[in-house]
Amino acid sequence: MGKGNEWLESLRNEKEMTMKQVADTLGISESHYCLIENGQRRPSPELAQSIGDFFDCDWTMFFPVKSKTG
Repeated sequence: MGKGNEWLESLRNEKEMTMKQVADTLGISESHYCLIENGQRRPSPELAQSIGDFFDCDWTMFFPVKSKTG
C-alpha cells in the first residue's frame, strides 16, 4: 500500500469527484474515506469490495500479500 493509496486518488480524480462525493456514494463519512485514500486506515473487506465495484478496480489491492523471503 505504500505511504498512501495514490492509485485510489488517481481513480477518484479520473471520475472528477471529491472525497466527499465518493464517501457519500459509498455510504461512509468523508473523514473515513480520507483515511483510506491517505493509507492511514485499511477498509473492511466489504467496503474494499464496494470501492472496487465503484472504481472498477481490484479490491484486493488494499490487502497486499507480504513476502516471506527475507
